[in-house]
Amino acid sequence: MTDTYGDWVGRTEEAEDCVTPRQALQLAATLEAARPVAAGDPLPPLWHWIGWTPETPMSGMDRDGHPARGGFLPPVPLERRMWAGGRLEFLAPLHVGETMRRRSTILKVAEKAGSTGRMVFVTVGHEVHGAAGLAIREEQDIVYVAIPETYVPPTPVAAEAPDWQETVAIDTVRLFRFSAVTFNAHRIHFDLPYATEVERYPGLVVHGPLQAMLLMQAALARKHTLPQSYRFRGVRPAFLHDRLRLQGAGNRLCTVTEDGWVCMQAEIGWAA
Repeated sequence: MTDTYGDWVGRTEEAEDCVTPRQALQLAATLEAARPVAAGDPLPPLWHWIGWTPETPMSGMDRDGHPARGGFLPPVPLERRMWAGGRLEFLAPLHVGETMRRRSTILKVAEKAGSTGRMVFVTVGHEVHGAAGLAIREEQDIVYVAIPETYVPPTPVAAEAPDWQETVAIDTVRLFRFSAVTFNAHRIHFDLPYATEVERYPGLVVHGPLQAMLLMQAALARKHTLPQSYRFRGVRPAFLHDRLRLQGAGNRLCTVTEDGWVCMQAEIGWAA
């Protein structure tokens, strides 16, 4: 490991935002949430992710559809960047339309050598405050890697026998709508020529946060109580053609391809 980006560790930024009723209704439509969401309603777990959407002008965008490197995050030159996973604690409720204040800190930058070459991991911590005080404590893991000459899938991880499972409809319309409501212009999710010819994927990539939200929603529908914690990690990219299903075994959740390979795995902790 080198200390190339050591100066970025400890950097902070603060921002305010809210999830408007209109945004909440759009996300509910995209996720096919069980009920409509109006101003003042509790904000479902993970829905704060549609706050603080990028405001970068077109002149500041990189070719992959992300804001250009630099600024708050370190300017890692590796071209492929992904939200690899995260950990959350839910401490107090948030509500639709409520002002949310977020303080973000770069906690760690680590460089590793993997089977695909150089990898740089950036861990960002977020503390989200609402009217009731500190509502969410979160860490996000962002990984940067070089774009390979050809796509080589990770070693497959077989899903365990589930207590429950359900199919989930993933098509280009849902990918587009999720990109739109999160204002995520990463082209691997909607631009097939870019995804296959530039980043060398075999198809359009299903958003990791979309999978994490669908798993959370499926778990909540069965437990009917609020979570206390949530951890998720991408094990394998999920593609549009994978015919995903959601499944759970105890507190462990995952998205699974029709061949039985895990794509996103998660673990949920329930409030007492």
